[in-house]
Amino acid sequence: MKGPAMRANLIEVVMGAVVLVVAIVFIAFAYSSSQLQPVQGYNITAKFDRIDGLIRGSDIKMSGVKIGTVTDVILDPKSYLAVVTLTLNPNIKVPVDTAAEIVGDGLLGSKFLALVPGGEDDLIPEGGEIQHTQSSISLEALIGKFIYNSDAKDESKK
Repeated sequence: MKGPAMRANLIEVVMGAVVLVVAIVFIAFAYSSSQLQPVQGYNITAKFDRIDGLIRGSDIKMSGVKIGTVTDVILDPKSYLAVVTLTLNPNIKVPVDTAAEIVGDGLLGSKFLALVPGGEDDLIPEGGEIQHTQSSISLEALIGKFIYNSDAKDESKK
């Protein structure tokens, strides 16, 4: 009876080892593809009224090309504005009149930060701030306004 029981235990041990190896590979892949690693580059900030959906690790794009990552999001306790720290590729420098806007990647997609470069020759220095920002537009608020306005129009026709 030792033979079949030993064989079953050996198969269970081998299968357990295979499951552990596969789990370790998945964890390593998830870590390498996540935004948890420190991002090196050119750091600037921008202040927004609303940043709905923009989180740490969100993409920063210019002309549709990813040029950086959102590395921090905090609330300024004095102005109550959201302060977003951007880390751009070191070879990308942006003019002082650059605009930053939070846009969605499609109707139900995630949010990213789009930079629209200005025409100035002066560049935002390391640690500088983007002065022109456009906050996130709430889809729920737009739908609510549309519904409310259509109900008000229906009431006025009666």
